Amino acid sequence: MAGRSRLEILPFTTDVIDDAARLLAARHRAQRLVEPGLALAFEDETLTLIEIEALATKEGASGAVALRDGAVVGYLLGAPRAPLWGANIWVEGAGHAVAAADPEVVRDLYAFVAARWVQDGATSHYAVVPATDPALVDTWFRLGFGQQHVHAIRDAAGPGEHLRPPAGIAIRRAERRDIPTLGRLDLVLPEHQGRSPVFSMLEPPSLEEATNEWEEGLDDPRYTTFVAEHRGLVVGSAIGCAIEVSSEHQGIVQPTGAGFLGFAAVLPEARGLGAGRALGEAVLIWARDAGHPTVVTDWRETNLLSSRTWPRLGFRPTFRRLHRAIA
Repeated sequence: MAGRSRLEILPFTTDVIDDAARLLAARHRAQRLVEPGLALAFEDETLTLIEIEALATKEGASGAVALRDGAVVGYLLGAPRAPLWGANIWVEGAGHAVAAADPEVVRDLYAFVAARWVQDGATSHYAVVPATDPALVDTWFRLGFGQQHVHAIRDAAGPGEHLRPPAGIAIRRAERRDIPTLGRLDLVLPEHQGRSPVFSMLEPPSLEEATNEWEEGLDDPRYTTFVAEHRGLVVGSAIGCAIEVSSEHQGIVQPTGAGFLGFAAVLPEARGLGAGRALGEAVLIWARDAGHPTVVTDWRETNLLSSRTWPRLGFRPTFRRLHRAIA
């Protein structure tokens, strides 16, 4: 039996963008067969081309393209984000695609372009990969990447669904009298994620900063804030908004018209009462009433609370953010 033709890896250039757009649109069509809540628009190659062009022209962008018998069978593009991510390179959701039958090409593309990234001092690499393609995720795993973060989706609450919090828990809209506790709750999530097993290095705001932000932002019409009460005391909060407000869920990873469960936290002493789930359900009902067909959220996979609560509430992974630290 004849062997496979040799793979040729070259630097990414603008003359392959049309072929890259075709591959990305095909990847997205395949993903929507599994998760139809994702944006239909990106099945159109003219839109995936715009996405790729935007990535290719970012400051510090570099990439590679794979050819077999002269045909483009894969591409990979990376660019740095803000310094808070360390000496980093990000392969965004639209930053890679390969022919469906050839996921192994990702490893050759990465091997080619990562040499330059590491030589330039960028040793923290991130990749946003469709969660619905196990073979593709496995290919990234076999490059030394591990799972860091999850993007997920579910339908908004159904027409007959009503909020039924557990006994002792009441859910209501936040009011100005709640601001001191809302400020405290803003610290709960980053403090939790700074501990084992997440070990997030992001610095949480001060209580004063968090409280002042609520003083200025509580009445912002873009956000709907709920609080959970237990025995008359606020013990948790959650925020719903349109997905377009999110800075992380942009481009091909953004479902059209979705609501966004952008934040949820419960005071440590009140965990286990069901307040977190009730807050999530309140956002799902808000999304339905606001006309959002779906709701998106995301979480650190090493956050044991979030990674158990949100799947139990019906959220399905759409993209996995993978990370590799080269030490």
